[in-house]
Amino acid sequence: MRWASAVSDSASLTEAVQQASEQTIENLEGERADLLIVFVSPHHAPSYLAVPELVRRHFGAVPMIGCSAGGVIGGGHEVERRAGVALAAAHLPDVSVKAFRMTQDTQPGSDAPPDAWEAVVGVDGDEAPHLILLPDPFSIDSEAFVAGLDYAYPRSIKVGGLASGGRKAGENALFINDRVVRSGAVGLALAGNLRVEAVVAQGCRPIGRPAIVTACERNVVQKLGEKTPLEVLRELFEASDERERGLIRRSLHVGIVMDPLSDTFAAGDYLIRNVLGVDETTGAVAVGEMLREGQVVQFHVRDAATATEDLGAVLERYVSANGRRRPSGALLFSCVGRGQHLFGAVDHDTEIFQSVVAPLPVAGFFCNGEIGPVGGSTFLHGYTSSFALFSPAAPEPAA
Repeated sequence: MRWASAVSDSASLTEAVQQASEQTIENLEGERADLLIVFVSPHHAPSYLAVPELVRRHFGAVPMIGCSAGGVIGGGHEVERRAGVALAAAHLPDVSVKAFRMTQDTQPGSDAPPDAWEAVVGVDGDEAPHLILLPDPFSIDSEAFVAGLDYAYPRSIKVGGLASGGRKAGENALFINDRVVRSGAVGLALAGNLRVEAVVAQGCRPIGRPAIVTACERNVVQKLGEKTPLEVLRELFEASDERERGLIRRSLHVGIVMDPLSDTFAAGDYLIRNVLGVDETTGAVAVGEMLREGQVVQFHVRDAATATEDLGAVLERYVSANGRRRPSGALLFSCVGRGQHLFGAVDHDTEIFQSVVAPLPVAGFFCNGEIGPVGGSTFLHGYTSSFALFSPAAPEPAA
């Protein structure tokens, strides 16, 4: 197995695709490409229709997906606020690769059986294919899309991101094989000798202590233990220093423990959701996720420093769990609100990944929402970096 990627910031789309393709082919070291993923910044929007043909000039008819991107990542480098084309390719022995598209009209309903989803994806659930997903945020219900695939393929890892670069319906582009479409979602289903692991860094730091939800209604938390959420928040605020108080005022979130059997909680165990509002009369707090009594939650805050700490912590956790085994390749789906906007520097997440995990040529893009698992289920996230790490499931024969 071999992964390669490259990026070009040439203002000419033809030149950018050529540069990224030639570098990627060189890094494949003579191996054939079995899949392609391409990300193109909106600076090239007038020429989106030419992307598949330009890529195929260099690679032939290889299964390919991609999308428009507010920023692109290739060769371990992040290109933001200027023209960019990023390309990733992989040589995957004993792995089947299927590109598929789903639209709002072809997406099965919430009560559809798994085989309805399998029919659209084109891969049987028994194969447990791992899925790379690129939905358009304006034209498909991405949460229902992800939830349905989780239901149909429970043993599969799903990662990806929502296309970006456009500001309204029809402005984003999705690439699939030799086509360019403006709606729905595209994806790759990968089955066979492939191990995919996901690392989701949600950029937050816990404050206070975990608490059990003792009363709630849908997404409104009414009681944490014997106290209202507002009482818990006021105690936190009073015990905090000035910096922490500022974060509580402007970047407060709730972390929800998704594994009901866990009794210790670390970075990566929480599903992070926004605090949507506080009822001063009842002390209840509304959050961006449905809750149930008995769940464990903890308040979190986010800024550049906490996002850096969280990313390092979840990657260190991955390394500790995997020992010396090193992935062959990696994709990164990062929020458009991260990167230079949050950290004030380029290559922030890719450099941390390379220093903690391995010096791999990470590829990906800056998304309008990130897809990745937490606690065994897949979710749509915000302000997150979702990594997919690829390696053979079984040892490959020696060359």
